[in-house]
Amino acid sequence: MSQIEQIREALPDAAKDIRLNVQSVLQSSTLTPAQLWGTAVASAIATRSYDLAQAVLNDAQDKVEANVIEDAKAAAALMAMNNVYYRFRHMVGKESYSTKPARLRMNWIAKPLSNKADFELFCLAVSAINGCEMCVRSHEQVVVDHGLSEDQVHDAVRIAATMQATAVSLEMSELQTQAAVSA
Repeated sequence: MSQIEQIREALPDAAKDIRLNVQSVLQSSTLTPAQLWGTAVASAIATRSYDLAQAVLNDAQDKVEANVIEDAKAAAALMAMNNVYYRFRHMVGKESYSTKPARLRMNWIAKPLSNKADFELFCLAVSAINGCEMCVRSHEQVVVDHGLSEDQVHDAVRIAATMQATAVSLEMSELQTQAAVSA
């Protein structure tokens, strides 16, 4: 049994829909295996759920090359920084901040290990989780310009949404366990 299957089975009854969605988004998709698993890895890391990230990472290692996983990890790390920075600039809305250079290193974006379109797709998924409108728009434009379809973008965001919901559901399960122990 895969580690993701174990995670699915650990979800509480209130997350029955999430259990079904995890299975669905990781099985049928318009995405290549590298796009699917890279998006899942980056998204799982972005949720900050150690158990979910570890399960997805372990399962992905059997399905894609190491460079895809490294790109997914880099996307999660860089978007953790960029989404805060660019979300701030967008929320403040002052032109003066928009003219200041970020001066934040992000060389991986220019030279991913796998390919530009897939890496940008991973960044898009993480940006959707982190709620950075500016980054979502930017990464969506890049992936479409690199030939990915709106259906592929849609499937990547469905994976991101499901990973986020899985992380929340796992936390809910842990709360239920702690409440039962305390009672």
